[in-house]
Formats: sequence, structure tokens, C-alpha cells
Amino acid sequence: MNGLYPVFLSLAEAKCVVVGGGEVAARKIAGLRVAGAAVMVVAPKLCPAAMEQVEVGEAQWIKGTFTPQALDGATLVIASTDNSEVNREVASEAKARNIPVNVVDQPELCGFYVPSVVRRGDLVIAISTSGNSPAIAKRVRKNLEKEFGPEWEPYLEIMGQARRMALCLFDDQKTREEIFNTLAESDLFDLVKKGDMQAAQKMVTEIVKG
Repeated sequence: MNGLYPVFLSLAEAKCVVVGGGEVAARKIAGLRVAGAAVMVVAPKLCPAAMEQVEVGEAQWIKGTFTPQALDGATLVIASTDNSEVNREVASEAKARNIPVNVVDQPELCGFYVPSVVRRGDLVIAISTSGNSPAIAKRVRKNLEKEFGPEWEPYLEIMGQARRMALCLFDDQKTREEIFNTLAESDLFDLVKKGDMQAAQKMVTEIVKG
């Protein structure tokens, strides 16, 4: 297999189609909604979790079997039915329209793979085994969840604030880079981890403003 090119897609308000109405489909819907996608699920029936997602407005339900028209205007497609022939049809139609498609448990039909993900606010770590072993990807994810704890969310938030402050104060890129490197190598993370946000904010101000 050729190597994969990893990317993070911006899917805000983009039409994303999930074909299938089972528990796997519900998980795919949830993941797409985190990215702000406009999700359409196509299936004759839905599992309770997927039905709840439709009822609260997280997805639009097209009740019935898959037809090519469901892909009109789609940015991304996921096929997660328990029928390999239907999945193959979805993949074929998506590829004919140059729409990226993922087919659950049929890696040979995939145009992309959905990684196992660790999220800590704006920190997103994606793990892929190129479709070879989801179990290994899950194991790696669990290890990373221990290494990158919840403190990384406020840490990235305060680093983002520092970046915006520096961009407003300094036009020189080299100066900004020096500030960012100083912050990254400072004790800022330790202060955030201890929950001392006041001291963390003070450190940011002192480093950025000099």
C-alpha cells in the first residue's frame, strides 16, 4: 500500500452523508457533528442512538434505501451498512463524483480512513493504522489519552491567547517566534496543570510584553 497523506478537514456546515442506521453510523454521526458538519443519514430504519440524534437535530434522516441522489452536493460520505453490496455501491457512486468515501470494515473500498482520535479542546491527535488494525489504533489512543490529560485544553487556550496578543503587538515574525518558543519552553504548562491560571496569565503577559 502507498503511504497515506494525513489531513484535517474543515467540515463546518458541509453536507456529509452517512449510509446506514446502526450503532456504527451513530458514532460516525457524532464524530461529524463535532466538526460542525451538516449530516444526512440514509437508512430504512435507525438504531435508538441514531434516532435520538435525528430527533435533537444533529442529523437529517432520509428514510429508505440508498440512491445516488443522496450524494448530491455531498462533501464526504461514510458507508456503514451491514450489506457489503450496498457499501460497494455507495463507494462506487462517491468515487464517480470525486467525493471522499469511507467504507466501514472494507478498507479496499476506502478513499480515506477515519482515524482514532484524542481530543483535548483544540488539541487533536489522530491515529491511523491505514485500515490494518482498528484495535491497535484504539490501544495507541488509550495510551495517548493518559499522556495528554485534560489540562491540555486550557493550556492550548492560553497559548492561543498569547499568540493573538503577540500578533497584535509585534509585526516582526522573528520576534513573535522567539516569544512563542519562550512560552513553549517555560513553566506555563506546569502552572496550568496545577490550576493556577492567575499565575499562568501573569507569565504570559510578562513574556509577551517583555
